[in-house]
Amino acid sequence: MTRLPQPITLPDMSRTERLLDLLQILRGHRTPVSGATLAADLNISIRTLYRDIATLQGQGAEIEGEPGLGYVLRPGFMLPPLMFSIDELEALVLGIQWVGRQTEDSRLTRAAGNALSKIGAVLPEEMRREIDSGTLYVTSRRPEPVQIDPALLRDAIRREIKLRIGYRDDAGADTERVIWPFVIGFFEQHKVVGAWCELRNDYRHFRLDRIASAAATGERAPRRRHAMLKEWREKLDAEMQARRAEAAARN
Repeated sequence: MTRLPQPITLPDMSRTERLLDLLQILRGHRTPVSGATLAADLNISIRTLYRDIATLQGQGAEIEGEPGLGYVLRPGFMLPPLMFSIDELEALVLGIQWVGRQTEDSRLTRAAGNALSKIGAVLPEEMRREIDSGTLYVTSRRPEPVQIDPALLRDAIRREIKLRIGYRDDAGADTERVIWPFVIGFFEQHKVVGAWCELRNDYRHFRLDRIASAAATGERAPRRRHAMLKEWREKLDAEMQARRAEAAARN
């Protein structure tokens, strides 16, 4: 039988902060970092470091390594919500509520509800009452008439594959495009997918409510989405600076 890690009570806030700092340091290293380096960064003894690592491992943190070899934190470990401040929790809940009420993506909506339930289930009673009091609220609105499943776009972005879409442009013309999607933008009035468009041979934004059809081609995009996102942002920044310079010249 698998033995589940038991919750522990940390002795004081200073140690709690130190444990959080230790996690943050480990997150910043993809390769093992020595215990001496960690102890120096935290200004603690090596013996205290070993105790702190054992505490975090008991909490469920997948810290691998041993004295003399170094330590590394495997991806995927999440901090217990009870370690968040009330302001941080309200920010999380507000974002989750926004996703649940403003998106037409049914998978994201269900995921938002599940996440909110998980957070509420493990919060201390006092914090749960603060969250339930509802000092922050997201209103719902009539969703845009989206004809495709937005989850298809998210899957294509994660898998870095091309999509073939039927799209109606600003002039009302229907076109077929092959795109390399890399980001979805959520704006107040519309949602758009940013992608490289093979038809235009350039970056374009496509409003989700104007995409009539979408299908995965099964073909991998020639470029990584992180590289395209970086280039796209640089292009937007350059365009913004050009507009500002033009406006300043007119004034």
